[in-house]
Amino acid sequence: MSFGGQRIVVTAGGSGIGACLVRRYLAEGARVAYCDLAPGSAPEGALGVKADVTNEAQMAAFFAEAERFLGGVDVLCANAGTGGPAAPLADMDFEPWKACIAANLDGAFLACRWAAQRMTAQGSGAIVLTSSTSGQWGVPTRAPYVAAKWGILGLMKTLAMELGPSGVRVNAICPGAVEGDRMERVIAMEAAARGVPEESVRALYAQGTSLRTWVTADDLADTILFLTSPKGAKISGQAIAVDGHTERMT
Repeated sequence: MSFGGQRIVVTAGGSGIGACLVRRYLAEGARVAYCDLAPGSAPEGALGVKADVTNEAQMAAFFAEAERFLGGVDVLCANAGTGGPAAPLADMDFEPWKACIAANLDGAFLACRWAAQRMTAQGSGAIVLTSSTSGQWGVPTRAPYVAAKWGILGLMKTLAMELGPSGVRVNAICPGAVEGDRMERVIAMEAAARGVPEESVRALYAQGTSLRTWVTADDLADTILFLTSPKGAKISGQAIAVDGHTERMT
């Protein structure tokens, strides 16, 4: 799966899944531009830009820098998102709801709109949006996150239809419980919202899968690189779960 000469754009590439994607694409010979609220020091061959995916002006500035650095775009990984609040819907404030929807769904819209314009003009490209297994299930106390991730799947399906005739394929990846700091914060929130020990919530995530497992960022990157490579040339409009097969949510 050589990506030599390919131009890759990743949102939320400063940590977690996004940082893993930046590293993996660079290792395959690609050039990468990414944005993040905390982009850190960009590795060799990459451009890191500080930008909030919910801010249209900041994202326009990032895209302009990415185009100058890369000269175009072949692959977009619309990866940005946040776990949002954890509380029963009846007890949830409107502002945290809006912030979660914006980070997960509005950010994907801005990134996909920009990429769609360029990929349609060149007649090629691949887009992968990061949804979640929560985008295929309901999860008590996580209503805004679940709603946004279901929305990502609807956006993906529609884009696959709109862009397919121009040779652009669009898919979504649905991670399960991904090892790392972000999920530890989610576990802490869910445990507090339910009044149960964190270890109980952590164990339920693995027990709810057929493989009784969590996944890693590299597990997800393996699938995303496949989907955006020539080996995935005929795959579009798909929501692909990398989660050990979820049987039930926590």
